[in-house]
Amino acid sequence: MSEIQFTKLQGLGNDFLVIPVEDVQTLRAAREIAIQMCQRNYGAGADGIVFVTRARHSDADFASRIFNADGSEAEVSGNGTRCVAAYLYYAGMWKEPEVRIATAAGVKYGRLVSREGVQFEFEFDMGEPRFSSLDVPMALEEPLPSVVSYPLRLGGDVFDVTCMSVGNPQCVIFVPDLEAINLNEVGPLIEDHPAFPNRTNVAFARVVARDEIEILIWERGAGRTLSSGTGASASAIAGALNGLTGRNVRVRTPGGTLRVDWRADNSIALTGPAEVVYSGRWLRASSS
Repeated sequence: MSEIQFTKLQGLGNDFLVIPVEDVQTLRAAREIAIQMCQRNYGAGADGIVFVTRARHSDADFASRIFNADGSEAEVSGNGTRCVAAYLYYAGMWKEPEVRIATAAGVKYGRLVSREGVQFEFEFDMGEPRFSSLDVPMALEEPLPSVVSYPLRLGGDVFDVTCMSVGNPQCVIFVPDLEAINLNEVGPLIEDHPAFPNRTNVAFARVVARDEIEILIWERGAGRTLSSGTGASASAIAGALNGLTGRNVRVRTPGGTLRVDWRADNSIALTGPAEVVYSGRWLRASSS
């Protein structure tokens, strides 16, 4: 693949390169392409790339696969899926008010809330969170039905973590002061902690009010990011599980604010923006 057509989009500063392909199941050199294209200085620069194609099954309109900046494949991305939806409308590939996008974590159902030029807002049904340690997954001596305020040892420190799967593994830690957190140091240590066999996404959260929190994000495979849809979702749910917030929460990230509604039927509604930045051609030949 010597030339790749791509479009860059961002959701609150969490940026992705969206690449249309014939079939997301038969990708060649996807890992190498992600590593090269996502480089900030030598590539196009992004937190991840998303390949998208028309779905081959009736339960979805499009299918997607996402790869992190380090080349690892992610199950799903809240902001990434929203960016894919924005791309589909921008490129004229879809015009209906709702769109179904298949991910490795299942089909995600999106509703176009508003559009102004290249700026979009969507509400996505991100599915149901799963709480058992086996679902996260976590490697514990004894499996737990839920992981709420669990003492995770990291060297000589202990962090009270609330963990879950929202399609991907999430670890949320509530703290009184986000400025006191050295995210660049602690983030990767928790991401690669032996308790998480598949690694984990990490969010440090501070409660602002019963309906508002703010978070810092360390994403598995991407590092520090300005926003995370799944991280925001997990953080909002963790707040409710710990009795710190209600189930309808504004989540402030360094890149902006997302809305998370943990519905009575256990599904997650995630609302936020996505913007088309530019389109281009990748000219560097891949290794295969």
